[in-house]
Amino acid sequence: MTNASLNSPLSSLVRSCLGKVYLLGAGPGDPGLMTLKGKTLLEHADVVVYDALVSAPILAMINPRAEQIDAGKRRSRHSLPQADTTKLLIEKAQSHAVVVRLKGGDPFMFGRGGEEMQDLVSAGVPVEVIPGITAGIAAPAYAGIPLTHRGYSSSVTFVTGHESVGKYRPAVNWQAIAQGSETIVVYMGIHNLPQIVEQLTAAAMPADTPIALVRWGTRPDQETLFGTLSNIVKRAAQAEFEAPAIVVIGRVVDLHEVLAA
Repeated sequence: MTNASLNSPLSSLVRSCLGKVYLLGAGPGDPGLMTLKGKTLLEHADVVVYDALVSAPILAMINPRAEQIDAGKRRSRHSLPQADTTKLLIEKAQSHAVVVRLKGGDPFMFGRGGEEMQDLVSAGVPVEVIPGITAGIAAPAYAGIPLTHRGYSSSVTFVTGHESVGKYRPAVNWQAIAQGSETIVVYMGIHNLPQIVEQLTAAAMPADTPIALVRWGTRPDQETLFGTLSNIVKRAAQAEFEAPAIVVIGRVVDLHEVLAA
């Protein structure tokens, strides 16, 4: 835990806590992929603070008597600033027994769950993480793309394509990733796809490396666009392919021709 968190102004908010905050991963969208523990928690929640990417069938699992608060964050639209979201969780824990922070995918996989938990712990609020299935694994699987395969790939790197301002280092080392991993899975990579492709090309990744873009993974409206390092940017522009989507890069993408349902 950092000194900054220990000295956080949020710590002054807590006088006594009635309840506990649960950082719950909702999975990628298909309600069948919600964990049994997560479903039970939603059914008994007093308050649920949920993100924009949580699907409607998952929200339908919430206790109808629970207070539901949209804290969803999408590019160019923030329902609640991050600091306000954490403050809200602390306040709700003082008057409700079961407070659920419902996050798409897994809370600790590019979901800022670690930051929220750090502030909650610093504020003296009891907190527990309930993992969820992350889109970086589930979306490729639903598209017939295994991230590892003995004949294609024995290593996988998960990386964000949208870095925050003021983070601990200025940029993802795309050259190291290109040279050190056989499969690359990029979260939030659609907006910066041209720059990512440029970086990978500069790192001498072969132009014919297969790439898949998987939008709304595991949902009924899942869309997949295939290409290579040399043409995926053009294809995405022509198709007007938009976020949210997972980008999968590597030879395993070719397996979709055999494995896709």
